[in-house]
Amino acid sequence: MADKSGRRAHPGIRVRRVYEAPEPDDGTRVLVDRIWPRGLAKADARLDEWAKAAAPSTELRRWYGHEPERFAEFARRYRAELAEPERREAVDHLRALAGQGTLTLLTAVKDVSHGHAGLLADAVRGHR
Repeated sequence: MADKSGRRAHPGIRVRRVYEAPEPDDGTRVLVDRIWPRGLAKADARLDEWAKAAAPSTELRRWYGHEPERFAEFARRYRAELAEPERREAVDHLRALAGQGTLTLLTAVKDVSHGHAGLLADAVRGHR
């Protein structure tokens, strides 16, 4: 299915916590954190892929510390990282997966609204 511009429309990109039980309509499930979630057995995650390259750098993640007052600057820095070749390639791959059906980006962060996965979902959708 294509949109008015002729680009392939994305049926749906979801962001969920990896600790939540998988749902039948999750589609392709991709972990987008750089480090494995604490206390989660790999068999229980029910992942299709682990896209470490799409996650923020260790330095940026440590600087941010999930402090909401730093989110705007974190978002700016993370978007800049997503423009780097390795991460751009990871975003392109996620975009290709989204073109095949629902894509669920999974993260371990507690506050999803102030996490990187929503910013990554926007990048996959082609938004800046």
